[in-house]
Amino acid sequence: MVRLTRIYTKSGDKGQTSLGNGARVAKHALRVDAYGTVDEANAVIGLARLESAADTEADAMLARIQNDLFDLGADLCTPQAETEQPGTALRITAEQVTRLEGEIDAMNAELEPLNSFILPGGTALAAQLHLARTVIRRAERLITALSEVETVNPQAIAYANRLSDHFFVMARFCNQRGKADVLWVPGGSR
Repeated sequence: MVRLTRIYTKSGDKGQTSLGNGARVAKHALRVDAYGTVDEANAVIGLARLESAADTEADAMLARIQNDLFDLGADLCTPQAETEQPGTALRITAEQVTRLEGEIDAMNAELEPLNSFILPGGTALAAQLHLARTVIRRAERLITALSEVETVNPQAIAYANRLSDHFFVMARFCNQRGKADVLWVPGGSR
């Protein structure tokens, strides 16, 4: 467990921060940007959970995802050594990705078929889930960019990719099983 006794340390006052392995890097480093964006997605989910409280199944999924996103942040915060022994650092696992896939499949089985692109909206919860989807897509872009210059856990990339799909399907699911989706009308505002 993490124990925080002091909230400010002043160690970042010169624009650097510590990674999970103790290395110091610029606060604008790609790795920090990636896990910072994961944290932003988690904050958006916190807002969505205010709307999901009445739907205990949706709220339970979002609670698990929030915890997973802290795991993802820890994974990204700790550079992966080429000789890393399993269990030495907290990493996203294939089981976490598989769980998302199972949830996606279960929700999608109850949805109306999708015959058009949809616009973010419908219910407040669905709109916030679409916002979470776009933030996690940005995190995914940063994670894949990081993976081009440093070693990144492949399950971290898969998790971010699957999570954006999860949010898309969940937004539709929370929009009265797709009945309240807002459909895109190409050229409809000309």
